[in-house]
Amino acid sequence: MEKARFKRPDIIRPPSEWRSYYLPLTRGCSNHSCTFCNYYGQKLSLRDLEDALKEIDALYMFKKYGIVFSEIDSIVYYLASEWDGKRIFLQDGDALVYPYDRLVKVLEYLNEKFPELERIGAYATPQDILRRSVEELRRLKELKLSILYVGLESGSDEILREVKKGVTSSQMIEAAKRVKEAGITLSVTLILGLGGVEKSEEHAYKTAEVLSQMDPEYAGALTLLFVPGTPLYRDWKEGRFKPIDPFRSLEELKIIVENSNFTNCFFSSMHASNYVAIRGFLPKDKEKMLKQLDNILRQKDTSFLRPEFLRAL
Repeated sequence: MEKARFKRPDIIRPPSEWRSYYLPLTRGCSNHSCTFCNYYGQKLSLRDLEDALKEIDALYMFKKYGIVFSEIDSIVYYLASEWDGKRIFLQDGDALVYPYDRLVKVLEYLNEKFPELERIGAYATPQDILRRSVEELRRLKELKLSILYVGLESGSDEILREVKKGVTSSQMIEAAKRVKEAGITLSVTLILGLGGVEKSEEHAYKTAEVLSQMDPEYAGALTLLFVPGTPLYRDWKEGRFKPIDPFRSLEELKIIVENSNFTNCFFSSMHASNYVAIRGFLPKDKEKMLKQLDNILRQKDTSFLRPEFLRAL
């Protein structure tokens, strides 16, 4: 029986990776049970090592000599034409699940073909970070895998259970420590509104607590959007999940900023899902960021908010 051909995933990437070349090693996510996520129910698939190396070869030949191979997906050449040669982002939702020996070979080959690379980044689940030793992670860092993007979503263990994140807050903290011990930059995301009306306060305070213990170099807030086909979307439609209003999401954001205790973290709510964009280094810019939120919350003027039709994942 012929093996199914690996299907290239859509490009889902952190905002900071907008200039990267997107190299898929997986499709989907190893933990595809999160009730809010657009990966929900999608079976994880792994790309053959030879196929990934072939794409790297094609990328090299195009950038070095302008040669195009007809059998290579045209998206490779579109991405290559826009790429400055400095950053690679490994797709998809959890590239760290790719078998370790194969991942090392991919990174070694990227470094061989593109020695001028500045960094390689990837999404990673806490589960897959915890499957790697610090020594293994250090080896990946030596090969320029220098930033990992991890979804905390909430610091509340009850909410994490409800959304089927698959890990506890203590495991999140341990995964963060392991990444930082290996010298890899950590970027963490959280989701405002994930606890709904009922658990809004718990969500905000617990998230501030756990996020502070993770102590990432970067942290980004998103605001909950309901993805059709997910269990949380169904719960919302059937009235079992009561979403918070836009100004309550800003109250949650204020609680998280106010109660954070970072060493030095660039914190932002610049993502398109958010109603208001703030950014700054914490703790240095805490007062300025809180003042901005207080001004909006005091006036309760909806003209300050991003319209619903412009919010997106």
